[in-house]
Amino acid sequence: MSSAAIRVSDTPVELSSLMQPADANFMGVIHGGVILKLIDEAAGTCAYRFARTRVVTASIDRTSFHYPVQIGNLVVCKATVNWAGRSSMEIGLRVEAEDLATGAWLHTNSAYMVFVALGDDGRPTPVPQLLVETAVERRRWEAAEGRRRVRLDERAHRHES
Repeated sequence: MSSAAIRVSDTPVELSSLMQPADANFMGVIHGGVILKLIDEAAGTCAYRFARTRVVTASIDRTSFHYPVQIGNLVVCKATVNWAGRSSMEIGLRVEAEDLATGAWLHTNSAYMVFVALGDDGRPTPVPQLLVETAVERRRWEAAEGRRRVRLDERAHRHES
């Protein structure tokens, strides 16, 4: 793994999948678990590519389902590194679905996931520095730091009980 900084603009990953009948419930709506699996795959790919080492999912901070996805939609999961610490990183995700018959796109889901990079010994290992260059990237970094503080506070309170 290189210790050089990596620009946020070099981290995006897009994965797409055509939704099939086996992915849906009896009403033709895609199961949330199918979307969550796609989100985890896109985020894990983004985190692995950034860290260039094995990563594991540490948390799914928040997943919002804005609109249902239908059979036949092309789902695109867009993942970007929002924040990186010593061995962990937050990946922001945006899920969009295209109705192939009309060409209409919907922003169906958003999510934030945290991954931890692991070394060959299975223990956390350092990740590269994330280089934030734009106002949007700075806003996402600061929002990720806020979510991190909430996670750390929740963890502290769990251990106090």
